Amino acid sequence: MSFKKVLIVTKDSELQQLTNKIANQTFIADDTKEALEIINLARPDLILLDSCSSTVQTKEFLKKSKEVPINIPKVIIDDRKQINLVLPNELSQIAKKCFLKDKKDLAGLRNIINRTTDNPDKRTSDNYPNYYFAKDFAADSYLVGHSKAMTDTLDMIELVARSRCNPLLILGETGTGKELAARAIHRLRHSKEKFVAVNCAALTANLLESELFGHTKGSFTGADRDKTGLLELAGNGTIFLDEISEMPIELQSKLLRVLQEKTFRKVGGLTNTTCNATIIASSNRVLLNQVRKKRFRADLYYRLNVFPITMAPLRASERRQDIKLLAQYFLDTSDICPQKVNKIKAFTKLAIETLEEHDWPGNIRELRNVIEKGILLEKTDKIGLGSIAIDSPESRSSSDSLLSNQQDKITDFSLEKAERKLIRSALKETGWQKTKAASLLGITRATLYAKVKQYNITKEAPNARSKTKAQLEISESPHQPVGTF
Repeated sequence: MSFKKVLIVTKDSELQQLTNKIANQTFIADDTKEALEIINLARPDLILLDSCSSTVQTKEFLKKSKEVPINIPKVIIDDRKQINLVLPNELSQIAKKCFLKDKKDLAGLRNIINRTTDNPDKRTSDNYPNYYFAKDFAADSYLVGHSKAMTDTLDMIELVARSRCNPLLILGETGTGKELAARAIHRLRHSKEKFVAVNCAALTANLLESELFGHTKGSFTGADRDKTGLLELAGNGTIFLDEISEMPIELQSKLLRVLQEKTFRKVGGLTNTTCNATIIASSNRVLLNQVRKKRFRADLYYRLNVFPITMAPLRASERRQDIKLLAQYFLDTSDICPQKVNKIKAFTKLAIETLEEHDWPGNIRELRNVIEKGILLEKTDKIGLGSIAIDSPESRSSSDSLLSNQQDKITDFSLEKAERKLIRSALKETGWQKTKAASLLGITRATLYAKVKQYNITKEAPNARSKTKAQLEISESPHQPVGTF
């Protein structure tokens, strides 16, 4: 069994490593206060607590975490020879107390989870219907699709993962799932090792060099201690260089040396460090064009371009049949609205047709956002056309033109009016549910309440004459099947 997201509250590195073996993504909190923040942001599928925390802290944490509107299984683990933490009765009702033989007892931890996580809402890869995935290993990396384009890509992923090819290159437009493909290769090649990702476009040349190679104390102003670089941190695992086309040209020669020699030096260092990691690079640009424009080194391009894997965009004819499958997958696995989990089960025929006709310039990422927005808007058990909000090229163009005209005519620069309008829009978008509105605005619920009171924002009476696009679906039978996969 593998969980998508697991939160562990501990400072013990061995317990953290043990958790990595049962989770696709591990969130680590040093204390219960930090854990509560992570729960609200990440909504994990399982919470593990180290019994070293005091009973008072544990009790307070469990009670507060229970207020989160989704039932998350909670397990208190104890790896000591003597169980000297007595779990109060009131805590026993909301958490399980379990005992591990030692901190490497993976089988024991799996057994604990099997016995305690009987929550039907838990989202593990074992729960996803197998019709989502063309290959068994794709379920662990959430690569969804049965189209020829997807099966060909999965075949290539499996081929290079079973080989010793290093480095590897993954190409594709933004939102096509390049990092998911990299993680799939990692899981097939060395799943027990670390996967380290770095966005080459997010850092300056100096910062990126320090992040990749590390630095020694005193090597530059502010270097008050030695730093381990990500190439070293990845160990025998994988380092994923996302958007490598954005890597500064001066760093590309240093990376080429790493690929050729399998060694590198820290910034300011005098000794070589061996790089044992699999290096996977990705780009949303045509690298050969970048080479012609002198923005990417030709020798680095040819070193990377041994066996490139290309992720097809959703608009490609050979990928379009996966749109309906992806939409259903996102609907079934989304936790954006906990109170609607398992309540919205399908799409209407018109909604699916609309999704399949769109070109999806933002690819899978855009599709997922549209589905999650539809979940928020939909009030029935089936997402209809009225809840599918897609910007067409025409509407985006007209919106940009309108915005430009409005900006030219702006005479009132009142921040208060702008803030009031934004808050009202967020409340309307979420049906006046303040928790969701606060989340959309990126502020706390308490701040939203204060702003609503400050600006005297009240809910408008519904307009009986208003019509929505959903009325186009009146002719559809409520029992009409959407289709099976």
